[in-house]
Amino acid sequence: MVVTLAVVTGCTTSTTSTTPAPSGADGIFPDSMIAPLVEALPERTISPLPPARLDDGLLPPTNSWFSGLVFGDTSMPVFPMPLSFQMTDEGFAFGVPKVVASEKVIMGGFLPALTADVGADAFSVSAYDEASVTVASLAGDAELGTTVIAQGSPFVSFTASQPVTIALGQPLDPGDGVWTTEVDGMQYGLVSAGSMSDSGAELTLSPGQVATWFTVSTSGALADFVAAAVSPIVGTDILYSVGDESTTTSITYRTSDGSPTIVAAMPHQYADLDDATTCDAGSWPSVYGELKACATTDLAWSVPTLDPAGSLDLSTLTADDTSRLADQLAVDVASTLPEPADTYFGGKWMYRLATMFDVARQIGADDHAATIKTQLQQAMDGWMDPAGCDTGTERCFVYDTEARGIVGLAASFGSDEFNDHHFHYGYFLYAAGVLAEDDPALAEKWAPVMNLLAADIATQGESTYFPERRAFDAYAGHSWASGTSPFADGNNQESSSEAVNAWNGLALWASASNQPELAAEARWMLSAEADSALAYWTNFDRTEPVYEGFDHNVASINWGGKRDYATWFSPEPSAMLGILVLPMSPVAGYLGADPERVRTNIAEAAPNGSDVLFGDYLLMYSALGGNEDAAAALEETANLNEDRTDDGNSRSYMLAWIMSRIGS
Repeated sequence: MVVTLAVVTGCTTSTTSTTPAPSGADGIFPDSMIAPLVEALPERTISPLPPARLDDGLLPPTNSWFSGLVFGDTSMPVFPMPLSFQMTDEGFAFGVPKVVASEKVIMGGFLPALTADVGADAFSVSAYDEASVTVASLAGDAELGTTVIAQGSPFVSFTASQPVTIALGQPLDPGDGVWTTEVDGMQYGLVSAGSMSDSGAELTLSPGQVATWFTVSTSGALADFVAAAVSPIVGTDILYSVGDESTTTSITYRTSDGSPTIVAAMPHQYADLDDATTCDAGSWPSVYGELKACATTDLAWSVPTLDPAGSLDLSTLTADDTSRLADQLAVDVASTLPEPADTYFGGKWMYRLATMFDVARQIGADDHAATIKTQLQQAMDGWMDPAGCDTGTERCFVYDTEARGIVGLAASFGSDEFNDHHFHYGYFLYAAGVLAEDDPALAEKWAPVMNLLAADIATQGESTYFPERRAFDAYAGHSWASGTSPFADGNNQESSSEAVNAWNGLALWASASNQPELAAEARWMLSAEADSALAYWTNFDRTEPVYEGFDHNVASINWGGKRDYATWFSPEPSAMLGILVLPMSPVAGYLGADPERVRTNIAEAAPNGSDVLFGDYLLMYSALGGNEDAAAALEETANLNEDRTDDGNSRSYMLAWIMSRIGS
């Protein structure tokens, strides 16, 4: 049974990124719905974004794989794979990264194998969709031409807007309808109807003529790439469907005449490619593993559907378990700290209460449930006041008209710079979804602001208020956390589990507020994010060649151009795994896909027991190893120091989570 089908389209040759919505609707969070909600919020820019190389009328693409190309005094490299790519004032440079693994890093940084100087002195993104970008090279106010890159594409095309002579940093050798060269063992080619100099170092184009560069895959046939280069990519479309068992993503690469192209499939994609997709045209190296070359215009793959969950299954608890939980709830309710003021810790505070509320309801601790609900509802009422920031300075939201997004007035972890919005707002959405499912009147009460938080990270379709799916990357299958990505290694994401929590919370809110299309979109992102989290953060196949020399079982931060065994906040081994499993919500069972890997990861992160950073979450994670592991974890909770319980967790929820795994 397929529960939804959505088509997402965009055109890099237009000045806006457009998205016809599913079933003829206006999209998810269209302007007609969002406009009055935004108007009710104060408008304020807390921290201006860095300078943006972006045409008028385009929404700032924060949290994107190409954000570093757009923002900042200096344009950063981006990693559309299999290429690394950088715009320069004069033109651009690109190349296939050289992948090298060491003890704690798998590096595949920017490699400018080929450069092209088109005579520009500046550039500006003139159009984009979710998987492709068009960049205009400028000389003064005049457009010299436009460059198109796309995720998964080995092609870079430049279309001249006026007569242009391109100086090539690497002279090319003539061939049968193609000029070629080899750099660091990779073959590169150029196809164009323009005029190449005898030296192979200058290409002259007339207005409208196109030059398409490419990299040939290892063991690939040059002729196949030459044929595809004649029809360059002009934009991409994304389609997704969510079924009971599997969730499918399809990216269509639109070419200038509709002819097939060649695209690179990542490991999580070719694990379950559509039967119609053939990937036998060679491969490229990448920090994520081998990228397979597929001759197609439609890259489609499926992942297991992960159902959202806001409640543990406590039906098998014994009477002793229930009594123990009731006693612990009394302690946890009484020891609840004052509500934090910012969106991250404030969101976690509400999430903590929401998980305790679910436990209290299920075990019949009605007095505790009522106390928790009152406390949580009062806090949420404050956050959900649209006018809260008119007079207050914290626990409220504003709309940033420059960056086009919702920002908590008390910022944390760069949220005012659009870092981590999906992490922060996922906690709010989760708490609201759990309470509104219990009390439907709350969904209507909180909808004006809660829908703005959802729209900030999950808008689908044409919008003047929010970019489309701000953080989620359909090609990569996961989200990006940095707002403007001021890094030479591309954008990055650390806490894959908080990203999963975001889409789980979004799905819970969508269900509680009766928004079926939003619920379907959330389930798609939830399923994709969980699958990529296993593939690249916690459960990757250590026997694959890319991991030779990398001495760890998890990659705590994944970037466009590297993968790190490191965190932003701690060098402790427990932090490396803990940040990838918190907050262990009811949906976190996906982390137990391989019980033996759970044990291996725990052995590395906490070899001497639970008295470590994130000891509570690691005990919960260890319970995914099986019944014996869960029983051992439950016994170990007696030894867990109080200060090892995270501020987004409680001992009562930790106990309930572990108990729910015994016998499951």
